[in-house]
Amino acid sequence: MKKYRIGQIVPSSNVTMETEIPAIFRSRESILPERFTFHSSRMRMKKVTKEELEAMDAMSLKCAQELSDAHVDVMGYACLVAIMSMGRGYHCVSEVNLHQETIANDFPTPIVTSAGALINGLKVLGAKKVAIITPYMRPLTDMVVDYIEHQGFEVVDSIALEIPDNLEVAAQDPMNLLKIYKRLNLEGVDVLVASACVQMPSLEAIDLIQKEIGIPVTSAAICTTYEMMKKLGIEAKSDIGGELLSGKY
Repeated sequence: MKKYRIGQIVPSSNVTMETEIPAIFRSRESILPERFTFHSSRMRMKKVTKEELEAMDAMSLKCAQELSDAHVDVMGYACLVAIMSMGRGYHCVSEVNLHQETIANDFPTPIVTSAGALINGLKVLGAKKVAIITPYMRPLTDMVVDYIEHQGFEVVDSIALEIPDNLEVAAQDPMNLLKIYKRLNLEGVDVLVASACVQMPSLEAIDLIQKEIGIPVTSAAICTTYEMMKKLGIEAKSDIGGELLSGKY
């Protein structure tokens, strides 16, 4: 039995990433032998605005140093919109910068950003046309749409719940997504992203929505977990969360 340390770079007001990602890993533990512990370092952020997101992102390098001190086996940057609001393709820049911090600290560590993980997850699912639900204000949601489309996907429709307070985002009932998604135009859509935000809970609703609409349903948290497992070189498998990218391991 091998044990892995999962590091997370987390906004200070995020309380969902440290519940949903461990829940998926714990589900994996029920069917496979590897075991996991979870370790976080935090960046200050309370309101989901472009200004706070930019200030928060500047703190990510210090977080990478701290997690590197703990010799974690993989690090996940747990704020999709912070990356996407920094400009098209910024997840590549962020991943390189964070990895360089771990190299400088003499413990090179694989890096996953939730933004990059969502893009990679959509590729794994063979998506061309997608629909997304976000908790963000409309201008930030439009940035997310533009970011995803710049990566080669068509965003057919999007919902912005327009919740600026990050703790209020975390307080959303994931089962409400079973009603919210019905406001989307899903004609021709290959994949539904039920939560394009790692702070907005969605895990309990993913499989239920997928059964209703008959196409893959995923989230930023699921894609991040999938990418972490791949970076660890282990089988990306779980029995919750859209069968972790619909069984495409």
